[in-house]
Amino acid sequence: MTEPKRGDDSATGEAFARNQPIDIFLLARLGFTSIFVVITALIAEPYLASLTWALVLAVVFIGPHRWLEAHIGANSAAAASVFLIAVIVVGPLLFVSERLINEAITGVAYVGTTFSDGRWGGFLDAHPWLRWIGDQLDLRTLAGRIGDFITSNGGALLTQSTGQAITLLLAFYMLFFFLRDRRAGLDAIIRLSPFSSIETGKLIVRARDTIHAMIYGTLSVAALQGMLGGIIFWWLNFPSPLFWGIVMGVLSIAPVLGSFVIWIPATIYLAMEERWADAITLGLWGGVVISTADNVVRPLLVGETLRLHTAPAFVAMLGGLQLFGPAGLILGPLAFTTTTLMLEFWRRRSDPELHMK
Repeated sequence: MTEPKRGDDSATGEAFARNQPIDIFLLARLGFTSIFVVITALIAEPYLASLTWALVLAVVFIGPHRWLEAHIGANSAAAASVFLIAVIVVGPLLFVSERLINEAITGVAYVGTTFSDGRWGGFLDAHPWLRWIGDQLDLRTLAGRIGDFITSNGGALLTQSTGQAITLLLAFYMLFFFLRDRRAGLDAIIRLSPFSSIETGKLIVRARDTIHAMIYGTLSVAALQGMLGGIIFWWLNFPSPLFWGIVMGVLSIAPVLGSFVIWIPATIYLAMEERWADAITLGLWGGVVISTADNVVRPLLVGETLRLHTAPAFVAMLGGLQLFGPAGLILGPLAFTTTTLMLEFWRRRSDPELHMK
């Protein structure tokens, strides 16, 4: 008996598929399942940020948690891990926030003193081109409008800050269960996944590796930016350059903020003190060198770790931020890497030769 050719197998399969009736009940089950999956996603969507950060913290700190779990049990270890993670994550943020608020108050007082002493008028007289710019912009009217904007949007800012605090609290609440019940959760994912157990395991590993790459890549870039900022502050004889380098590094971790929150006001301060060479140096260093570390080095570093080209890695991070907010810094690359892996699964299923490998 001769072995049928591959083309004959394909033709036979197509003829068999044409002769199969459409399973209406199967389509109905798929439709109802899709509807309820969408409803579930919409219900969970407001808590997506909390779920994302809880997952990230669980993946990053799972090693120390396993050690605690082996010594004090699952419940106690989860509670202890959440407390220690909160201290490690929230402590530096509170410290940096407190110092930034104090420095902002000092800066406002400095500007007020400058205006009240008449130094600003003398400064403008010494630089007529700045006075011309001020006349064109009508700085007093502009300052009034900025004040009105801040006043009218103060409630919205307070609401947003409260929302961020609630998101953080929910993240730590969910983190407890992610740590304590992680084995049951992984078993449920494998059981409910439409892919095979081996394929689902690969997806889980890819997600874990993506989170590690994003977190460690972000921390590496933050350390680089902090070092660059500390160096230029030391060069320009700013007080406490080590501290300000650390602050710039911490701020560069935040997707919406960044080290520019420090070096732009410092540049303005140098200009007001008529240290023009230093102001230009700091502005160029911050705008070119420090910003390049974030916009170029981060996609290069993360893309190489994720086995993604720099361009897709850059699009994944920016697109994720635009679509999901700060959590998109993780969700964007995670969507890219898992999608490529799932497409690879489908490719293997559709090609018998690849499926046998």
